[in-house]
Amino acid sequence: MQRIQIDPEHPDPRLIRRAVEAIRRGAVVLYPTDTVYGLGCDFTQKKAVDRVYALKRMREDRELAFICPDLGDLARYAIVDDQTYRLMRRLTPGPYCFILPATREAPKILHLAKKRKEVGIRIPHHEVPLALVRELGNPIVSTTASWDGEPLNDPNDIAQYYHGADLFLDAGWGGLEPSTVLDLTSGEVVVRRTGAGPVDIL
Repeated sequence: MQRIQIDPEHPDPRLIRRAVEAIRRGAVVLYPTDTVYGLGCDFTQKKAVDRVYALKRMREDRELAFICPDLGDLARYAIVDDQTYRLMRRLTPGPYCFILPATREAPKILHLAKKRKEVGIRIPHHEVPLALVRELGNPIVSTTASWDGEPLNDPNDIAQYYHGADLFLDAGWGGLEPSTVLDLTSGEVVVRRTGAGPVDIL
């Protein structure tokens, strides 16, 4: 695994381009977010997505979300009404993952619940993953870099447990609290997981 030190606030565009070139070739990448470190890849490449599952030792029916740079392309991947859009605009970028009904254009490999056709979308408040998806031109998979259910925040631990990844964008110590997961599929806000994003403001 290649390990690259990267500035979390002002990532070097040359390093971002190098990482994106690797992602386009099917690489699995570890990257910082506004909560915990993420493990991901190009969300359109099934072999790479399968490797994410294998590296994290996840069952294939477990959830995978993806990172978008903003709300601009949201309608391509998710069905969003005006009320939901206003809520997401208020909370993004930020430490939330939104569960939404999927459109036909959303990759089927990322439907969180295969029968219900849902997708999870993250727009983190962190320059590194946002720069990656802007340069790549489409979303990347986002799942917590955890081990046995516990998030890893020490870069050396992350490198050790996920040595099978292709690239590690090391921005120093990460957080230990994952994103708050909000289910918006029913027209109401249902908190699936309480995390770094406060729920008392919903």
